Amino acid sequence: MNRYPIWKYLTVLVAVVIGLLYTLPNLYGESPAVQVSSAKATLKIDAATLDRVQGILRQANIPHSGASFEQNGPIGTVRVRFNSTDVQIQARDLIEKALNPNPAESAYTVALNLLPASPDWLTAIGAHPMYLGLDLRGGVHFLLQVDMQGALTARYDSLVTDIRSVLRDQKIENIGIERNGMTVVSSFNSESLRDRALSAIRTRNADLQLVERADGAKLQIVASLSPAAITAVQTNALKQNITTLHNRINELGVAEPVIQQQGSDRIVVQLPGVQDVAKAKDILGRTATLEIRMVDDSPAATTALAAGTVPFGLERYQDRDGRPILVRRQVVLTGENLQDAQAGRDSQTQQPAVHLTLDAKGARIFRDVTRDNINKRMAILLFEKGRGEVVTAPVIRGEIPGGNVQISGSMTAEEAADTALLLRAGSLAAPMEIIEERTIGPSLGADNIAKGFNSTLYGFIAIAIFMLIYYHLFGVFSTLGLALNVLLLLAVLSMLQATLTLPGIAAIALTLGMAIDANVLINERIREELRNGESPQQAIALGFERAWGTILDSNLTTLIVGVALLAFGSGAIRGFAVVHCLGILTSMFSAVVGVRALANLWYGRKKKLQSISIGTVWKPKG
Repeated sequence: MNRYPIWKYLTVLVAVVIGLLYTLPNLYGESPAVQVSSAKATLKIDAATLDRVQGILRQANIPHSGASFEQNGPIGTVRVRFNSTDVQIQARDLIEKALNPNPAESAYTVALNLLPASPDWLTAIGAHPMYLGLDLRGGVHFLLQVDMQGALTARYDSLVTDIRSVLRDQKIENIGIERNGMTVVSSFNSESLRDRALSAIRTRNADLQLVERADGAKLQIVASLSPAAITAVQTNALKQNITTLHNRINELGVAEPVIQQQGSDRIVVQLPGVQDVAKAKDILGRTATLEIRMVDDSPAATTALAAGTVPFGLERYQDRDGRPILVRRQVVLTGENLQDAQAGRDSQTQQPAVHLTLDAKGARIFRDVTRDNINKRMAILLFEKGRGEVVTAPVIRGEIPGGNVQISGSMTAEEAADTALLLRAGSLAAPMEIIEERTIGPSLGADNIAKGFNSTLYGFIAIAIFMLIYYHLFGVFSTLGLALNVLLLLAVLSMLQATLTLPGIAAIALTLGMAIDANVLINERIREELRNGESPQQAIALGFERAWGTILDSNLTTLIVGVALLAFGSGAIRGFAVVHCLGILTSMFSAVVGVRALANLWYGRKKKLQSISIGTVWKPKG
C-alpha cells in the first residue's frame, strides 16, 4: 500500500543528484576577467590571439587563474581570469597597450568582465551557473534615442534615386529631381511630360502622395510619403537598429545582453558583467555601414596606384589581405538594400560562396550595373568609425537579375561565413544618441544577491520551523520536500541558462510559500482520515491520493496566471513569470512524489503501524 517500486525511489534519487550537480555551479560565484574581442569587423580573434595575450602577461609576470578562447560563430573572444580586481585592471591596461599601440586606430577591444568561477569538471558535464541580470551582476545600462527625422531624411534621399530611375526607365525627360525638406520635387518643361511622369511614379511608388504645381515656367510634381508610409519607415528603422545592435553585440562576445524597444523611438541596452562604460560605448558604436562601388582597374588608375597617387573621382582602400585598391566615389548600393547574406556553395563548382538577397530597389540597380560592367570588378566596402575596408572585390561575369547575388572566388568556407556575417550585420537605419547611461557596480549587484538570498533563506527557515512544530515528523518530510523543490528549481533554471534578476528571486521566495501549501493539504488530509478512524497506513495512502485533486486544481489555476504573465509581460515581468511557472511544476513533483517517497520509505516497511508522527490529531468529542 505504502511502498514505492524501486524505480520510483531511483527517479527521486536521480532528481536529487541532478539537482545538486546543476545547482552547484551557482555557489562558486564569479571571478574578475579581461575580455579581448575584435574592434574591427574584418579582424578575427583566434587561438593565436590567446597565445599572444598569455605571452604579454607572462613577460610582465602577471599571474592569471585561467585563460580560454571561445568561438562564438565565426567571431572569437579571448577571456583571461584573475584572482583580484587589482590584478584585473593592471592586466587590462597592459594588454590594451600591447594590442593597440595606436589608440586612435584600435584593432582590439579590451574590456573588464566577470566570468563564472565554477570548476572545470562541472563545466565538462555541461553544468553552468544561471545568468545574472544587470541588477544582480552589475554592468552598464544605456537608453538610446533613435533620430526618426534622420530615418525619414534617408528615406527621402532614397526616393530621389528611385524617382530618377523610374523616369529614366520610362525615358521621360525632366529638368531636375531634388529633395526639398521632407518632399521630393521633380520639374518638367511640358504638361504632357509631367502627366506621364505622374502616372509612372504613381504606378511604381504606391506609398507616395503626389501634388501638381507650377513654379514659373516649370511644371512640378511634389512627392511626399503618406502617414502610413512614414509610420512604416520609423518602425522599420527602429527594428533594423535593434537587429544591428543584436548582431554586433551578440556576435562579438558580450555576455547575455538585453536589447529591447522602449516607446516609439527609444532602445534600452543592458550589458551585464561589462564594468567599463567607455568600452561599452565603443561596442555600441561599432555599427558598420555597407557600400558597393565599382573598382577602377584601368591602366591609368593602376599606374597612379603604383606611383602612390589617387586620381580625381577615386578613393584608395585596402582589401582584407592589405593590398591597395582604387574604387570610384559613386556609391552603387548601400546596406539598406541588402535583406540577407548567407554562406553557401556555388551550385556548379561547389566552391564556397556568399549568397546575397537584395530588396526590389537594390535588385533593379544591381541588374543595371552588372549589365553595363561585365568583366569589371565590384568592391564591397565596410565602413567602421569613418574608416573603410574592402571585404571582397569579385569580377562581374554577367548581368544579375532577380536580386539574388552570389559572391564566389578564392575563399574558404570559413571566409565565406565571415563575409556573410559582416554583410548581414548591416548598418544603422537611423542615427542614435545615448540620452541616459547608468553603471551598476559588481559590489551593488553582490549586495542585491545577498539581500535576495537572505530573504529567501529566512522565509525557508520560518516555514521549516512552523512545519516541524505543527506536523512533527511529517513536518520534516515537508521541509525536505521544500528543499528538493528549491534544488530542482535552481537546477532547471541553470540548465535552461535563464537570466535571474531580483524579480526572479522574489518569484523563488513566493514559490516557497506556494509549495508548502501542497504539503499542508496532504498533512491535513491524512489527519482527517485518522479522525475518521482509518488505520495509519490507510490514512497515509488516502491522504496523498485525495489531496492530489485539490493540489492539481490550485496549481493549475496559478499556472494559468503565470503563463499569461509570460505571454503578455515583458522585461522583469517575464523573468518573474518564468521562475513562477517552473516553481509550480517542481513544487508539484517534490510535494506529491518526493514527500510521498520519504513517507513510504519511513513508514511503508512497518506492517503493524499503530501511530504516525503528524502532530495533534483533534478528534470530535463523543
